[in-house]
Amino acid sequence: MSKKTKKQTRATSADVKFSASPKEIVPPQPKTAEKGFNPDYTPVIKDLKRIGTLAGTFFIIMIILSFFIK
Repeated sequence: MSKKTKKQTRATSADVKFSASPKEIVPPQPKTAEKGFNPDYTPVIKDLKRIGTLAGTFFIIMIILSFFIK
């Protein structure tokens, strides 16, 4: 198998801003997200409630059935 190498990315002229002196190069500023990461967990919460309800129901059924086995 051949060894994988990482490609180096080069800054284009649009990414690099020049200052007054041609010797000094100002690195590009990191791009910030305009909107923050705001996930919607309502389906996950709904599923967790359903799982909890089913688990509790089955657990109660097992306890009730254990009285009939004895």
